[in-house]
Amino acid sequence: MSEQSSEKYGKRLKEITSVLHKHAISRGVTPEKLRLILEELGPTYIKLGQIASMHSDILPKKYCDELMRLRSDVAPMPFEQVQEVLEEAYGCPYTEVFAEVDPVPLGSASIAQVHKAVLKTGEKVVVKVQRKGIYDIMSRDIGLLHKAVRLLPPISMKGLVDLDMVLDELWAVTQEEMNFLIEASNMEEFAKKNEDVAFVGTPALFKEYTTTHVLVMEYIDGLGIDEKEKLLENGYDLKEIGTKLVDNYIKQVMDDGFFHADPHPGNVRIRDGKIIWIDMGMMGRLTERDKDLIAEAVKGVAANDVALILEVVMALGEFQGHPDQSELYRDIGDLLSKYGTVDMGDIDLAEVIQDLMEVMKKNKIRMPHGLTMLARGLTHMEGALADLAPEINMVGIAAARMSGSIFLEKDWKNALKHNARSVYRSLHKALDIPALTADILHGFLKGQNRINLDLHSTDDLNEMLTRLVKRIIMGFLAMALLISSSIICTTDMKPKIWGIPALGAIGYILALCMALYIFLSHIHIRK
Repeated sequence: MSEQSSEKYGKRLKEITSVLHKHAISRGVTPEKLRLILEELGPTYIKLGQIASMHSDILPKKYCDELMRLRSDVAPMPFEQVQEVLEEAYGCPYTEVFAEVDPVPLGSASIAQVHKAVLKTGEKVVVKVQRKGIYDIMSRDIGLLHKAVRLLPPISMKGLVDLDMVLDELWAVTQEEMNFLIEASNMEEFAKKNEDVAFVGTPALFKEYTTTHVLVMEYIDGLGIDEKEKLLENGYDLKEIGTKLVDNYIKQVMDDGFFHADPHPGNVRIRDGKIIWIDMGMMGRLTERDKDLIAEAVKGVAANDVALILEVVMALGEFQGHPDQSELYRDIGDLLSKYGTVDMGDIDLAEVIQDLMEVMKKNKIRMPHGLTMLARGLTHMEGALADLAPEINMVGIAAARMSGSIFLEKDWKNALKHNARSVYRSLHKALDIPALTADILHGFLKGQNRINLDLHSTDDLNEMLTRLVKRIIMGFLAMALLISSSIICTTDMKPKIWGIPALGAIGYILALCMALYIFLSHIHIRK
């Protein structure tokens, strides 16, 4: 590292520690204080905060909710730098690709900004340009944060885990978002999965002009879903838009397992009667297994079945240490008491998932990243819907779609295939049972097999067993004293007490005291 770079590094570190001390971070970090700190530290930290808001598996819910309020607009970079990024990406003057690029950006965020442009071929497009040098800046700032964490006193932020691990995870997510080829791939996949949905569209991708730092897509001149007055003026039915929006989002989650992780109003537009999803830098994924387990969890809540939810949590989670199943069982029971007996159609899926994640976090169980993104996505969706058409019941629409495909009438072809595979695997395993049994018996006969038991007990049981073992040991000691004293008494050992060897007499007295102690303690416990 050069002397100049080292000086800048040290200066920025002092700025960070100064801001942290200014907000008295050593006395604890409230959600609002954390948001203010990130806003004061600048654009890169705002972006980290926005990404952190999706990680309710790492941060408590109240912190995630507060970080979702972080402003996204930042000062745009000069147009000269935009030109430099374009020319570095294409290896030629940007005028050879674009007939025109509007120097005033449509929007400017921490990682990139977007400009309206016209291609040489005449198509109106939006050009997303990555901020010049943003990768190096964010890499440096992440490194500085690691240093700041080590320099500061312990931080009392309830529920927060290792801050170094949090920073590593945020950096990994940020690196993905800075690669526009990943976003381009997401756009293509999303368009393919929704090509049969008549009321959904995505901007056309100009793949030949897209690079790691530049993304070119169709210009969408529609209306935002938060522009209610304009939508009404153009003849749109807000309730219909809201209903279709929720229906498609549930389809993305439960049918496709590939969903928009940041569905705030700015990322959804209405054009020519279609819902257009934009900005696919952050997408969530759920495996078939994840989707089935989420469905089972919701069924478990509806049926008030603690055992079913416990099974789902054990299957979904990645344990950090050895789980205390009895405590986990109690926490799930508390979760169910919140809902009581509710019909499946009345369950709030977003709330169920969030509550389930809180239980998992409390018990130090890490959940799939897709599940944390889903919780954030559903929260955004509820907020957008409350503003667009508050009379719509999101849960009712979700239940209407899911009740057929997930809970009641799951696609019979898939179910048949799944069941057939299960039967086939079960038959094969059943055929192996005689051979396996014979192998196990042979192993036992030869002394080669062992049985490992993993027993869990409550504190009361542990205390009872400890007392029992102590009494057994004292009983053996009393017996040993009686036997040894009796042997001594058969000898002519001196000195003597009451006509018997003194050592034997002392042994008898001790044995009697121990027996009396065991008897009295037994009587006390029974009372």
